Amino acid sequence: MNTAITHGISVQVSAHYQEGLGNAAARAHLFAYKVTIHNSSENTIQLLRRRWVIFDSSGEVRTIEGAGVVGELPIIRPNEKHTYMSGCDFKSTFGAMSGHFMVENKSTKEFLYIEIPRFLLEVPWRLN
Repeated sequence: MNTAITHGISVQVSAHYQEGLGNAAARAHLFAYKVTIHNSSENTIQLLRRRWVIFDSSGEVRTIEGAGVVGELPIIRPNEKHTYMSGCDFKSTFGAMSGHFMVENKSTKEFLYIEIPRFLLEVPWRLN
């Protein structure tokens, strides 16, 4: 599990290859990842936007940006967590993702950028 802490907010990510859901012959490999955002700050925050940079070892780099996460704009109070699952496809057997969330401090109305740690996505049989 990879973790980054910014402004008292930690983001933990773990990823897993989705065996049998991709199509190796078509060079399509699917991964699921779980993200947990823990607000250890003294302020309530709301996650407004996300930005992912996705590197596929085939040489492709994608940037995904948008509102919220999986259709939600979660509000996270002090000492609370928000967890969600999502997924990504790759042409190759190896890749990496990183990025950031934009959150609003509900007390000050300040916008903060929270780091999403870089994590690897690798099919298990590639390690053999």
